[in-house]
Amino acid sequence: MESIKAHIPAKLYDILAAEIKELRPAQKKAVKAGLLEGKSVLVCTPTASGKTLIAELAAVKAVLEQKKKAVYIVPLKALATEKYRDFKRKYEKIAKVALSIGNLDASDPYLADYDIIITTSEKLDSLLRHHSPWLINVGVVIIDEIHLLNDPGRGPTLEILITLLRRVLKNLQIIGLSATIGNPEELAEWLGARLVEDDWRPVKLRKGVYLNGQLEFIEN
Repeated sequence: MESIKAHIPAKLYDILAAEIKELRPAQKKAVKAGLLEGKSVLVCTPTASGKTLIAELAAVKAVLEQKKKAVYIVPLKALATEKYRDFKRKYEKIAKVALSIGNLDASDPYLADYDIIITTSEKLDSLLRHHSPWLINVGVVIIDEIHLLNDPGRGPTLEILITLLRRVLKNLQIIGLSATIGNPEELAEWLGARLVEDDWRPVKLRKGVYLNGQLEFIEN
């Protein structure tokens, strides 16, 4: 954590340092890739490898230093609610956090008063189509589970959404997060992002066969 102390707001550092002593490999790589200098990054690392903190660093730094808004996009309403609770618990003293997952026909003008907005791709697409004026103040967009670009149902909406955001917001920082991307280099190039890959995970993944009450692990 000491290595990034001079590059993030003091209020953010104090919150993180109370819980974290050392950055994980993916987080170190993201910082090296320019995360704290406003560079877009595509993070492809295993589950529980620390992707959310990468998003938090970019979002809260933009809010406190640049007075910009951050939008966190997730695929499911339930996940949006969970992220909202996490962000609010952690950052409510230094940033105003909002959840927007409701009526797709509403423009939610109250969001102009919030710093970090947790939403779904469908809801953000609706807000764009309603020409919500606060959108011009967005500096960071985090796209969780970005591999859903390949999903037949949600993929097209997400692709159009990213394209529109990049066109409307010229200096937008995009943080793409996923544990499973088949073509990370191609996707990073399309996003104009730097690719961060790592295979570290907090618990070693082992394969095995379960039969008749017995579990036999396969040695690597």
